[in-house]
Amino acid sequence: MNRKEFFARVGFGAAAVLVPACIAGLATSCSTEGTPSVAPSGVDFLLDVSTGNLATNGGYLVTKGIVVARTLAGDFIAVSAACTHQGTSVNYASNGNKFVCPNHGAQFSSTGAVTQGPANSNLTAYKTTLTGNSLRIYS
Repeated sequence: MNRKEFFARVGFGAAAVLVPACIAGLATSCSTEGTPSVAPSGVDFLLDVSTGNLATNGGYLVTKGIVVARTLAGDFIAVSAACTHQGTSVNYASNGNKFVCPNHGAQFSSTGAVTQGPANSNLTAYKTTLTGNSLRIYS
């Protein structure tokens, strides 16, 4: 066997092994559609809002499976981060005071209620209490 034949056989062998795995990955990429994500439970933690994204109105961050946002009016809101359609982490859109999934465009109100599909389940909303610069997020 010469060098050219060797590389041809190795390349074909690798393709034979990898192609089924790639096809399986494509076939299951949307298999979680319609499967509700599990929102964090027993939530109770503190965040310092004196610095970082939550120091200014319109900012947000994702931590511990929760999106915590500061509205343009300065109020704090918190919802589960995983979109109920496929589990992609949602973003906060301060201009519309809503949460938006960048994957398929699902939208949720500031309270986590679905306002536009494909998601059909609400995000879990969490309570927030501000004491000084310490924001408590809890169930």
